[in-house]
Amino acid sequence: MNRAVFPGSFDPITLGHVDIINRATNIFDEIIVAVGINKEKKHLFSNDVRIKFIKETFIKEPKIKVKNYKGLTINFCKKNNINTILRGVRNPSDFEFEKAIAHTNYKLSGVETVFLITNPEFSYISSSIVREIIENNGNYKKLVPKTVRI
Repeated sequence: MNRAVFPGSFDPITLGHVDIINRATNIFDEIIVAVGINKEKKHLFSNDVRIKFIKETFIKEPKIKVKNYKGLTINFCKKNNINTILRGVRNPSDFEFEKAIAHTNYKLSGVETVFLITNPEFSYISSSIVREIIENNGNYKKLVPKTVRI
């Protein structure tokens, strides 16, 4: 089975994430959306709520599984017998940052990283922008799946 992990904080999941995941279902037999637990990071939504948003978004897609994890993504991959990390790239600076992580992950574990370029209609969306809009009572609904509601 050709499996990949799509790691992130997903605080919250955006239409850009959904686009990457949906397109990846044409490439992989199973995609595990791995929601990172990082107690150092201040999240807008709890881990349980972020997982709920993702599960509800993909409720009709059997190829998508959702799990949470702590620590290094490559350790999660080893524990779950996954050889591929999926990442979305919005712009050149995203790529440079992700490329360094991908090289390090490969050097340490042999886990490959596959990049999908975000669809242009979603390339401006980031979770941090959505969080700021939500925190300032703005209209965020055009940037996230319908499952993300306050």
